[in-house]
Amino acid sequence: MLSLNLEILMEFIVYFQNLTIMNVDLTYYKEGLIRSDRIILGQAITLIESDLVEDRRLADELIENILPKTGSSIRVGVTGAPGAGKSTFIEVFGKYITSLGKKVAVLTIDPSSQKTRGSILGDKTRMEELSRDSLAFIRPTAAGSAAGGVSGSTREAILLCEVAGYEVIIVETVGVGQSQVGVRGMVDFFLLLMLAGAGDELQGIKKGIMEMVDGMAITKADGDNVAKANHARADYQNALHLFQTSESGWVPRVITTSAVAKTGIKETWDMIESFLRHSANNGFFERQRNQQQLSWFYSALDSTIRDKIIRQSKDALASIEKRILSHQISPARAAQHILENLTF
Repeated sequence: MLSLNLEILMEFIVYFQNLTIMNVDLTYYKEGLIRSDRIILGQAITLIESDLVEDRRLADELIENILPKTGSSIRVGVTGAPGAGKSTFIEVFGKYITSLGKKVAVLTIDPSSQKTRGSILGDKTRMEELSRDSLAFIRPTAAGSAAGGVSGSTREAILLCEVAGYEVIIVETVGVGQSQVGVRGMVDFFLLLMLAGAGDELQGIKKGIMEMVDGMAITKADGDNVAKANHARADYQNALHLFQTSESGWVPRVITTSAVAKTGIKETWDMIESFLRHSANNGFFERQRNQQQLSWFYSALDSTIRDKIIRQSKDALASIEKRILSHQISPARAAQHILENLTF
């Protein structure tokens, strides 16, 4: 585990050394990505995660430059409550994909402390076998203040991995509840992992995350848990049939899996491939990718406007906060006042 943590540390050390001993420019990153250099891929992801103005400028230029070479991967989002075995499942699933001769990248999102903004970034140590696979790349990222179980740079990281030649990209969300659906707008297939007998099975018929999934896997279906897993699979499959048919026309499937017994892993991949064929044939795959691009645009627009307001209205914000707290102005009217005085 120590060696894995050192590998992550070395990526940061090499990145900052490069900044000081050579002219790290667009060509350096682009050529490194094209030749599938794992170190440079790690550095490029570090670059897009940076908040420094100079880094952001280069990161934006890099993403725009590589866009024509993106879009060729299969993007899979994996979510589930803590204890569902996301990392264990992804490691076995990833090994199965590499056994097919495909390159797989795993982007894991770790929760950040609301107090210190720090993150343990421990997912890579939980996928020790997959991390040693020459066809695999694992990158843990802190969620930071981003909502929806993903980080603010996840979309860009997906594109970087695609240019580096990774054919399957798995995004593992923070996974702290039914609000972790931000990844839905970034992937082609959304997989929800559930435990049998871990709580009220009727949670399965609640709207929210359930109506967004393309497939479900009941994990840890081994030993004495097989019967419970099969029962849960039937319950969830019935629950999914209660929802309105999705735009894709696909009816989500529920399977049972065991990372220990390595069962249900091939079936998971078969389910994903079946969905991709279905969505390609009826045009949904392309429509979804296009909609995701536009969603990214509007999300970036919201973020850009908010940043501009904060930079331009720093003094006014401090004053208006006092007026809000002293009940002199409503928060809604205060926001309108700031916008009216904003110069574009």
